[in-house]
Amino acid sequence: MTSGAPARVVLSETDISRALTRIAHEIVERNKGAEEVLLLGIPTRGAPLAARIGARIAEAEPGSLSTEDIVGTLDPTMYRDDLRRQPTRGLEPTRIPAAGLTDKVVVLVDDVLYSGRTVRAALDALSDLGRPRAVQLAVLIDRGHRELPIRADYIGKNLPTSRSERVSVHLSELDGADEVVLS
Repeated sequence: MTSGAPARVVLSETDISRALTRIAHEIVERNKGAEEVLLLGIPTRGAPLAARIGARIAEAEPGSLSTEDIVGTLDPTMYRDDLRRQPTRGLEPTRIPAAGLTDKVVVLVDDVLYSGRTVRAALDALSDLGRPRAVQLAVLIDRGHRELPIRADYIGKNLPTSRSERVSVHLSELDGADEVVLS
């Protein structure tokens, strides 16, 4: 359902790039480096966002880190509590970097934070894979309307919306262009 208002771009390619750079630096600053940080992108669009943030962290911390060392994916689909209510996409592989996640600071990365149910499912999936020292959340868009007590640690843009509005994140890796559209 959309609001009926014309679609408008709320983040351009430049805005997205700037937000991801800021998030990468905030992650490094908050964790006093990135040696113990692991980024896990939540498919679909969280995965390329995590890769981009990881590349920026590797640039900010030269010499000791590579993107492959700190970026993975975590598909929480089978942990969702709404599998019967909405169509699901196909399962995507979960890939944890070789160092594992035990005693790491895991940063879950997603494109849009809305109800919080995807993040809850990711936390459940994460607990089956190991015991991180801490779990943080980075999102490109926080649109509000939380149904669970979940809050992002790193936010690209707070975008207050009505429930009838739709936020669409387009990324060049999947959609051929970078933009966030509100419709």
